[in-house]
Amino acid sequence: MTSTALAAYLNRIQWGGPTAPTLETLSTLLRAHMQAIPFENFDVLLGRPVSLDRDAVVDKLVRARRGGYCFEHATLFARALDDLGFAVARHSARVTLMFKRHEVGRLHMFLTVTLRDRVFVVDPGFGGPAALEPVPLTDAGLDRPDGATHWMARDGNFWALRTTVAGEARDAWVSTLERDHPADFVVANHYTATHPASPFVNRLMLSRFTADGRVSVLNRDATIRKGGETRTFLLGDRAALRALVADHLGFDLAEVDGLRVPSIPEWN
Repeated sequence: MTSTALAAYLNRIQWGGPTAPTLETLSTLLRAHMQAIPFENFDVLLGRPVSLDRDAVVDKLVRARRGGYCFEHATLFARALDDLGFAVARHSARVTLMFKRHEVGRLHMFLTVTLRDRVFVVDPGFGGPAALEPVPLTDAGLDRPDGATHWMARDGNFWALRTTVAGEARDAWVSTLERDHPADFVVANHYTATHPASPFVNRLMLSRFTADGRVSVLNRDATIRKGGETRTFLLGDRAALRALVADHLGFDLAEVDGLRVPSIPEWN
């Protein structure tokens, strides 16, 4: 980023604290990013191209105050970390929450950051049960370590990011941790945004973390978690969706009024 773009990004995530490349800075920046910038796939459903060009990502997620999905989030966060002096590597993973690893491609982007010979997994754009903190790259095994929400486990050539879903420990994604190049993400992003079998082409997926919970939408099913309370409800129409986006994701998108989602036949 230019210094102007970096300043705009830090303003977007409402960050005015230290920027020295330390674990504390990394942790607070990651949380601020994930609370400020939502996960959303509106452009895919609207048939718009999703660009990973750094200026395009800044224009969309920072200046237009929109959200995006993993490739956009990780691209933006990595560029900010690069400019702040962090040692960042880009990687791809196979998301395994609902599929076996051999059934899915490497269609998720995440980062690792090296700090004083320690490596941390950083995943700002995971739309599922995401980690709000950097996860140490140490083999914690299959069982959940005390107090951990997410942890890494080694399985042969794969590293798995593990978490709990409905009380059960599961792999969120697996990766060989090889470093990937921009061209790799361009290919994966194109598939994700355009292939007829891609979940992002067929489903509406939105989420945003808050200081005390999370707001998420899968098609018409909305969930708002605040503190220890959870409220679930059905979005009756696209007007209700647009209002939720404005109230909870922080932007208004007029095109939502005509949005077509293949897996919501009553809206098509």
